[in-house]
Amino acid sequence: MLAQDVSLMDSVEIGFVTCAPHEEIYSLYGHAGLRYHDLRTGEDLIFNYGIFHPNRKLFMWHFLMGHTDYELGVAPTNAFLKYYEKWGSQVTEQVLRLTNEEKLLIFNALRENYLPQNRIYRYNIFFDNCSTRPRDIVTRHLKGQVEYAPREGFSPSFREMVRDCTYGHPWATFGNDILLGVRADLPTTQAEQHFLPVNLHYDIDRAVVVREGEREPLVSERRELVPPGLQIIEPGFPLSPFACSLILLALSMMVFTYEQMKKTVVRWFDLFLMTLMGLAGCFLVLMLFSEHPTTSTNLQVLLLNPLPLLFLWPVARGRKTRFFLIQLILTLLFLIGGIWQSYAEGMYVLAFCVLTRVFRHLTASRYITKV
Repeated sequence: MLAQDVSLMDSVEIGFVTCAPHEEIYSLYGHAGLRYHDLRTGEDLIFNYGIFHPNRKLFMWHFLMGHTDYELGVAPTNAFLKYYEKWGSQVTEQVLRLTNEEKLLIFNALRENYLPQNRIYRYNIFFDNCSTRPRDIVTRHLKGQVEYAPREGFSPSFREMVRDCTYGHPWATFGNDILLGVRADLPTTQAEQHFLPVNLHYDIDRAVVVREGEREPLVSERRELVPPGLQIIEPGFPLSPFACSLILLALSMMVFTYEQMKKTVVRWFDLFLMTLMGLAGCFLVLMLFSEHPTTSTNLQVLLLNPLPLLFLWPVARGRKTRFFLIQLILTLLFLIGGIWQSYAEGMYVLAFCVLTRVFRHLTASRYITKV
C-alpha cells in the first residue's frame, strides 16, 4: 500500500506559501502556509496554522496571557487566494524539491495534524506560530538535512523585527513595546527569525537540502499566486504615543511653573498621574506572569506599577509620605535599565514628568496646601 501511495505522489506538488501583510492589525506580520496540489486529481489545498477565533470569550485576555489556542485549518487554494487578493496582499509560492516518499510523509503528517484531537495547538507568536509550524512539518519529514545560507551580521532582536512590521502603526508599536521585556532585546538566531514569514521565505529561497552527500536547492520553482494590489490605509488615532507624552510633559511643566509661582503643590495633577501610572502598572504586573517568554522580565514595571494606587489617599489629604522618595529610586532604576531594555515610545518623557513631581514634593514639603 505504501509503495502504491508513493508512486501516486509523482503528480503532487508541495510548496511554502507566503502572504504579504495587509492593514488589519493581526496581519501586520504576514502569514504563511503549505500548499498541497495534486495535478492529476485537481485537489488543491492550503494548510493554514493561523486559524483563531477572536469572538471567543475573553480572547484578548487569553492572548496577552499566552493562553491562546490556534488551530490548523484547510481551505481550497482559490478561496484562500481570493481573500488575500481582496486585501491587496501579494501571495507567493516556493515549490519544494521533494522525493515522492517525502511528499507522502509530509501529507500524512498534515492529515494527522488536522484530526479534531490534534488540530488545536498552543500558539506562541515568536516560537510556535503559523510560520514555524509549516517549516517544522517539512524539515522533520525530509530524508536529508536542510542547510540555510548564513546571513552574516543579521541578528536583530525580536523587538526590532516586530517594530519593522508595525512601522506606520505607532500605537501597535507602542503596545508591543510596553508588553515586551528584556529578552525581546537579545539577538536572535536564524531559526528564531523564522517566526516572520518574510524571513522564512528569504531563507528557504537560498536553502539547500543534503541527501546522502548530494546537495541541491530546496526550492524547485517560485510562483506569484497573487500579485500585489492596492491597499487602503485607514487613518488611525491622530496623535502618536510620543505626541501624547509631550502633551503630558507640557501640562506637567505648566503645573510646575504655577507651583513655583504660588508656593504650593497642585495635588489633583499628582492624583491624575498616580492613577494613570498605577492602573497601567496593574496590567503590566499581570503580564509578568504571562506564558509569553519575552514578557516575564520587563523593566518598565519600575515606572509603571500598582504602587501609586496605595498612596492616593495620603497624597490627596496632603500628608507627608515616603512615596515620592520611593518613586525617585524606582525612576532612577528605570533609567539605568534602559541600558539593557528598549522602552516604549514616550516612556522617557513620562519618567521626566515623574521626576518633576518628585522634585516638587521633596523640596516643597514645608508649605503643602490644598489646591
